[in-house]
Amino acid sequence: MIYSALKLVHLLSVIVWIGGMVFVHFFLRPAVAALEAPPRVRLMHDVLGRFFRAVLVVASLTLISGLWMIGRVAKQAVQSGGSFAMPLDWTVMTVLGISMVLIFGHIRFSLYKRLDRAVAAGDWVAGGAALASIRPWVAINIALGAGIVCFTLLV
Repeated sequence: MIYSALKLVHLLSVIVWIGGMVFVHFFLRPAVAALEAPPRVRLMHDVLGRFFRAVLVVASLTLISGLWMIGRVAKQAVQSGGSFAMPLDWTVMTVLGISMVLIFGHIRFSLYKRLDRAVAAGDWVAGGAALASIRPWVAINIALGAGIVCFTLLV
């Protein structure tokens, strides 16, 4: 029962995280491109601020639930007298998932801070540049997230 609850938390967190990135990257960003710089940069700043607060929670939940599930299976294997060898799909999921968390940390605590400072100063050119610097990292995280889902379902 605990394993199922952990898996549910893990999957729902991944859905929010990847789904949010896809929405912002492929739907919101192109839609607001027609706006003038001040409202566009301010809107993206506000949306990303809210989204990044949510991602802090769901990325933490994803990491904690994933590691907890691995730990539970390893503990059960050892307690039953066996040994634990982590399956390849779990290893790939763990390494790429931790990479996603690290990339998110870079986006949130470095690149978004630049955007935050630019918006506070009313520097819309710098704000646009900050948004442009966030975009490729989000694309990488979308690719990693989609790759994890595809790999784990196909292996």
